[in-house]
Amino acid sequence: MMNTWQSLKKSKELLQPFLIREKVIDSCRAYLKENNFHEVETPKLLPQPSTEPFLEVFETTLSFAEGDSHRAFLPSSPEFALKKLLVAGMGSCFEICKSFRNGEGRSSRHNPEFTILEWYHTPGDYTDVMNDVEGLFQSIHRAVFGGNDKLFTLPYQGKEYSLATPWERISVAEAFKKYADIDTDTLLSDKGLVKKAHEKGYAISSGTTWEQVYNQILFNEIEPYLGVHTPTFLYDYPVSQAALSKKKVSDPRFAERFEVFLAGFELGNAFSELTDWKEQEARCLADLEERKWLGKTQYGMDADFIEALKSGMPPSGGIAMGLDRIAALFANVPAIQDVLFFPIDELFPHT
Repeated sequence: MMNTWQSLKKSKELLQPFLIREKVIDSCRAYLKENNFHEVETPKLLPQPSTEPFLEVFETTLSFAEGDSHRAFLPSSPEFALKKLLVAGMGSCFEICKSFRNGEGRSSRHNPEFTILEWYHTPGDYTDVMNDVEGLFQSIHRAVFGGNDKLFTLPYQGKEYSLATPWERISVAEAFKKYADIDTDTLLSDKGLVKKAHEKGYAISSGTTWEQVYNQILFNEIEPYLGVHTPTFLYDYPVSQAALSKKKVSDPRFAERFEVFLAGFELGNAFSELTDWKEQEARCLADLEERKWLGKTQYGMDADFIEALKSGMPPSGGIAMGLDRIAALFANVPAIQDVLFFPIDELFPHT
């Protein structure tokens, strides 16, 4: 079987998805700069990565000629570094860069080394980021397909999707009720949700947690209905799923977080960013404990990130989006490997 570079050498027609990828990245950069976002660069070798409990990291050793050496990690996203720049007064900013996640397996949606687009809108919140995403996708559509199509029709794998605004917006609570017939009180109840899942026929044991059940129902009964005609913003996650987002003032049982879905792809994860350093520190420490419980690589917390929050981070909305997935959508190819010159399976074949 030929590698991608060999296939491209034999047939220049196969280059088209990669040229579309180039247009996608160019138009993302242009759109954000036109809307007064600064482009920045952050390090790809870190003393401590993110504390996200479910992501495994790539670890190496940084050695100096003077004889000292340090543990070092590749970032799963540029999030902590970008937020330090927000604190520094950078204003709205973005980065297009490589990020790394280990142990996720082989699939049409994943590559251990991937390209991320992450931006922060300040002053702003997650609703401002929703508007940014809608505008960004329409800008990409114009760059790829030309013209000024008000319908913004996106053909993908035999179906057509509309990128015209407004996109579908549905809260997690509304989605659980609509698609899984689970009301809000049951959704937020540890015992209640597990009991409901048992009634639905899910395999439940004495050790089954609320989060395990939540994720199973979300994956099996809700996500298949998201992004089927137009992109969907799934927003206001239970506070236990807040990650680095702030709680809703109007209902602190939920957090100002959204994910965006289209055509079977989860394309991005966004927050109204948590700026309370005490709560952020507590969440990071809890994440590190969960990493230990899950058997993930152990490391310390980025204390410099907490120090930055102590000095005051402006109100911001932020998002991380997978550019490989976006490129695959606009190139109308079934897998992100079809827009990667060097996909992981060619570099590290399955044995």
